[in-house]
Amino acid sequence: MSDLVAGIDEAGRGPLAGPVVAAAVILPRGRGPRGIADSKTLAGPERRRLAAAIRRGALCYGIGWADPAEIDALDILQATHLAMRRAVLALAVPPRRLLVDGDRLPALGGLGGPIEAVAIVRGDATERAIGAASILAKTARDAYMERADAWYPAYGFAQHKGYPTAAHREALERHGPCPLHRRSFAPVARAAELAR
Repeated sequence: MSDLVAGIDEAGRGPLAGPVVAAAVILPRGRGPRGIADSKTLAGPERRRLAAAIRRGALCYGIGWADPAEIDALDILQATHLAMRRAVLALAVPPRRLLVDGDRLPALGGLGGPIEAVAIVRGDATERAIGAASILAKTARDAYMERADAWYPAYGFAQHKGYPTAAHREALERHGPCPLHRRSFAPVARAAELAR
C-alpha cells in the first residue's frame, strides 16, 4: 500500500465562466496508457481517447469541482485547492502520497490519514500520474462546458469552454453575465456593471 501515489491536476483556472475541475489519479505501479502528457499539448480526440483508457486502467480516480459561486467567494486559488481536496476524497482508495501540479499544496488535513505531498511545477509534463489527472480534469470540464452551451447558447461555451476569447468577451458585453460567469473576474464584473 505504500506505493499508492495520486497525481493531482486541475483545469479551468483561467476561464471567465464555469467551474474549476481537479482530478486525482492513482495508476498501477509502472503502468498506464501510452501517450499520457500534459492535457494542453494533446488534440481533443487524443485527449478523449486517453481519458477513457485512464479511467479503465487506473487503480482509481476522483474528480472534484468548485463552482463559480465558490470561486467568487474563495478566490480562484482557494477554489482550486477545494476542488483538489474533493478529488482526493472521491478516490476509492486513500493515497499515501500526493504529487500535485504547481507550486502550492492544498490543505492536507481530513484527507484520510497521514499523507505526504509534494508540489511539482510543470508536473503534468514530467509525472505520469499528474499527466493522467490533467487529462481527466480537462475532459471532464470540457464536457461540462459543452453541455452548458445548450443551457446558455448565446455565449458559445462549446467553442471556447469559458476562456476569455474575443468571441466570448463580445458575447459577455452584448448579453451580460449568465449564472456560470465568475463575477469576481474583472471582465465579468465590468460586463455586469454595463448591463445594469
